[in-house]
Amino acid sequence: MELLLFILPLFFALSVLIIPKQGVRAYGIIGSLAVLGVVIACMMQYNNDGTTHYFVNKPWLAGITLSFGYDGISLLMLLLTAVLVPLILVSNFKNELAENRLFTSMVFFMQLGLIGVFISMDGLWFYIFWEITLIPIFLISWWFGAPERKAALMKFFIYTFVGSLAMLAALIGIKVNAPTFYIEDLKAVTFTCKTACWLAMGFFLAFAVKIPIFPFHTWQPDTYTKSPMAGTMLLSGIMLKMALYGMIRWMIPLFPEAVACLQWPVIILATIGVVYGAIIAIKQKDMKRVFAFASMSHVGLIAAAIMVWDFDALSGSMVQIVNHGLVAVGLFLAVEIIERRTGTRNLADLGGFAKQAPKFAFWFAALAFASVSVPLTSGFIGEFLMLKGLVQFDMIAGIVAGTTLILGAVYTFRAYQLSMYGPVTRDQFADLHWSELVVLAIIILAVVILGVYPALITDFVNPSLKVVLETLSTPSGL
Repeated sequence: MELLLFILPLFFALSVLIIPKQGVRAYGIIGSLAVLGVVIACMMQYNNDGTTHYFVNKPWLAGITLSFGYDGISLLMLLLTAVLVPLILVSNFKNELAENRLFTSMVFFMQLGLIGVFISMDGLWFYIFWEITLIPIFLISWWFGAPERKAALMKFFIYTFVGSLAMLAALIGIKVNAPTFYIEDLKAVTFTCKTACWLAMGFFLAFAVKIPIFPFHTWQPDTYTKSPMAGTMLLSGIMLKMALYGMIRWMIPLFPEAVACLQWPVIILATIGVVYGAIIAIKQKDMKRVFAFASMSHVGLIAAAIMVWDFDALSGSMVQIVNHGLVAVGLFLAVEIIERRTGTRNLADLGGFAKQAPKFAFWFAALAFASVSVPLTSGFIGEFLMLKGLVQFDMIAGIVAGTTLILGAVYTFRAYQLSMYGPVTRDQFADLHWSELVVLAIIILAVVILGVYPALITDFVNPSLKVVLETLSTPSGL
């Protein structure tokens, strides 16, 4: 059954190219729901003891193994991907992209690459699927993005490609001393602290670009802005999560010796990104750029919490990964709704829409509260656990990172107030279409359910986090 995780996205990616144009919308949604069904089936059969369930694990070619499996961490990432893809497709139901065969095909190819990243237990396959995800998102943005997209996308491509090459070089550096690229063989290799740091930096560069962590973020604002909204949703909602996952699955477990020398530099850079992203978000006039920098701020906190390598911080980071994926898609959909109806994202040209579209104003407000992690939303427990871990690690780092609670409220409600209230700037502003309402309602419902009962995530993922922590011994004692 697990092979359907590969087969279904590939089948729908190819078959959608030959079906009639008028059937593309429904076909894409059906295909994405089929993948979701397989992921749920995998979760139901997983015994949740924290160990990795391998459905393929055998030698293949010259040190490369066919090693694919999942644990609670992988399954949570698979579920997030499988939930967000149909939501993204439904959110574009009124958009002409929904009828475009190439767009829908690229979304499924993207999903295939993401699934491969989350279940690969061989380093080379992890790298291959990591690279595969770059192709469809680049093509989606190149074909369907803003007219001035080319410079931004070339910058994005160069950044990510160089980062990926650094990771490949590090993988090869480990493989020289290991019989295969199988993750357990790679973990068994020991290095001096200096060598481990250099190799870990290869992985870190790839992950820091994709997350992104300050100062490797300069590709992000323009790429998010120039990409079609569906591309931005894929980038922010799902694709950057590959790097956060990679830190937990690959970077730290492969190089425990490097934690002592990389821990502080990474936490400092990530914390700078938290504050920098939030401050720049406050100053933006383009709503899409507001939430692009906001995304950078939020994921910087997640990256810092992961590097603390504390159980509570890791548990909180997994909750926040899910929360950020859901809320980011919702916020970018809110921006898309405004742009569809007004033709602009400039906050100076917006206002008064709450009177004309009360349903939209309500759901947008709910997203805003979810974004700032108020109690009873999934972000609250995630940020609490992450900040708890950071404060225990270092009080100053925790306090600086905690400024996201205040700054996040400023940029989020500034964008909401300027767009929803004040003088009416348009004669007409249609309220939510059913497809938009469905997506926003599902996102908010999920955020509230997970906020009230976060154990739905923590009970599922914590056994796997414990296994990772128990099997990892570092010089710093983490």
